[in-house]
Amino acid sequence: MFDVNKIRNDFPMLQNNPDLIYFDNGATSLKPQCVIDAVTSFYTTHTSNVHRGDYAIAATNDKAYDGTRNIMARFIHCRPDEIVYTYNITHAMNQIACGMAHDFLHAGDTILITEAEHASNVLPWFRLQEEYGMHVAYIPCDNQGNILLEEYKKCFDKYNVKAVSIAEVTNVTGAVQPVKELSAIAHEHGAYMIVDGAQAVPHMQVDVQDLDVDFYAFSAHKMCGPGGVGILYGKKELLEKMRPLLMGGDMNARFNSDGAYILKSSPVKFEAGTPNIEGIIGAGAAAEYLMSIGMEEIHAYEKELRAYFLEKMQKLDNIEIYNPDNVYGPIDFNAKGVFAQDAAGYLASRNIAVRSGNHCAKLLHDIIGTDSTVRASLYFYNTKEEVDRFVEAAKDITLENAVGIFF
Repeated sequence: MFDVNKIRNDFPMLQNNPDLIYFDNGATSLKPQCVIDAVTSFYTTHTSNVHRGDYAIAATNDKAYDGTRNIMARFIHCRPDEIVYTYNITHAMNQIACGMAHDFLHAGDTILITEAEHASNVLPWFRLQEEYGMHVAYIPCDNQGNILLEEYKKCFDKYNVKAVSIAEVTNVTGAVQPVKELSAIAHEHGAYMIVDGAQAVPHMQVDVQDLDVDFYAFSAHKMCGPGGVGILYGKKELLEKMRPLLMGGDMNARFNSDGAYILKSSPVKFEAGTPNIEGIIGAGAAAEYLMSIGMEEIHAYEKELRAYFLEKMQKLDNIEIYNPDNVYGPIDFNAKGVFAQDAAGYLASRNIAVRSGNHCAKLLHDIIGTDSTVRASLYFYNTKEEVDRFVEAAKDITLENAVGIFF
């Protein structure tokens, strides 16, 4: 049975800050003690590099580091050798774009994205457009960021589409895109399917085989793991074909003075240099922790909590909500007549943590009609009591109360 009060005991940040309402989970999540222990254990009992030492502690780290691939493979349902370690999802998306430019796409090919995407799923494709002659086009969405399926289908008649790259759950409006259906349509037209899973993997069960995507990426720090760790899934045959973004130690088998070199097989060929070893070990602990609770249970609880939150917020006359019809993800709103950052500052004065601004989704204003919003994003350790406190504070966000608050 899902017991949020018991779960909260696993998080030192919550225990050490009992008055804090942390609703900025879309930016980064809090860390349970088991993840902290995994990281500190590396520093205190078995520090070494990996794949380079011939001694017992190094062997311990090799096993833990490589073992995280097995954990992540179980977590998203793929083969361990289809799991690439990156430093975050931004690194992963740049790796995909770079590899696509050299090995999969040609000048004149179109990459479909939406105007609801995070910068990490926009700017790498802009670079391909600028430097390689590919074309970026936008899939039509409704005013809450949901892809219009019939319009999506028309894009394949209108453009020479060779890749589709979208977030499974958008980071501002929380639109949940029908990835499996989108992927099937893309493949019918000979296009690759690439998915930003940063806001999906922490909150719901993801099965990349069932979705039949070609590439899927996410960050550990949004799913209770350490910072500086990303995961890139790719179908094995595509990873073998794709060239790495970074070159250096460990990812090569041999190189000679005449410039000839041989790279190792994927996934190691994408992991140049000393990695974030302790972070990767901690990411494995985070995935195990989430699986021990159950992703279906997490998803159901968060959906219920968000519905409760939305109902309360919709009763406030001073609040305008931009994604009232979406049933998942953040509550994205503004206080009427109050600049988003001022509203967030007022909430901070009440010990409430939220995000304000454009949330790295600088094209979204074309969809929702405003440049800056306040984003309140929940996770499975949040409670209805916190929601009630938030709503009471939100009632008092006025121009008079919010302006002039500094920290």
